[in-house]
Amino acid sequence: MQNILETTNLTKKFKNQVALDHVNIHVPANQVYCLLGPNGAGKTTLMKILTGMISATEGSISFAGHEWSRKDLASIGSLIENAPLYGNLTARENLQVICNLRDVDTNEIDNILATVGMDQTGKKLAKNFSLGMKERLGIGLALVGSPKLLILDEPTNGLDPLGIQQLRNLIAEFKKKDITVIISSHMLSEVEHLADNIGIIGNGKLLLEKPINHQENLEELFNSTLMKAGVTGA
Repeated sequence: MQNILETTNLTKKFKNQVALDHVNIHVPANQVYCLLGPNGAGKTTLMKILTGMISATEGSISFAGHEWSRKDLASIGSLIENAPLYGNLTARENLQVICNLRDVDTNEIDNILATVGMDQTGKKLAKNFSLGMKERLGIGLALVGSPKLLILDEPTNGLDPLGIQQLRNLIAEFKKKDITVIISSHMLSEVEHLADNIGIIGNGKLLLEKPINHQENLEELFNSTLMKAGVTGA
């Protein structure tokens, strides 16, 4: 299966701290790839490099068969940390702002609102949305421009069970639309439902990468992988 994204010896250093240490990931097209690891493992740092928010110290990235450049960000949607919402605007108005900033036709707004289940919010302002609604609208903003790759950092953080289920269903639909999804998470129960492939990161290193076997005990695999590598704080 063709990989839409690969990294080669990707390394990030902050002064004397190594946040990523020669990481090589391989993300198959039209699948869900989950990055797993304890807090501080390097997951968010990796995602910020992939989305151009920070630069790597060493290494390279391949996207859709060629060397990654900032031009590729037009094909990569992302939600890193908090959704960049304007609280005094509606869901539609928030999308209009992003469309205008990215010079994207606003005709796709209705489809995005329907896709993320926000088409019935009307004149309700974003500041009055639930956490789950804000998360779904944040994903909607990331869908502007019809990206090939969607990168989501801890998207289920803080969501109640209903919000998690809605998000799970939403991500499952993306594969049907030929959108590849990379998710970071430390919630193993959610990964078991979502992932086609996993990469386990600890202390900035990729410790394991493999297709997920849904008959396998993911928690046991995760903990044993970290333990073998001497990683604490899982």
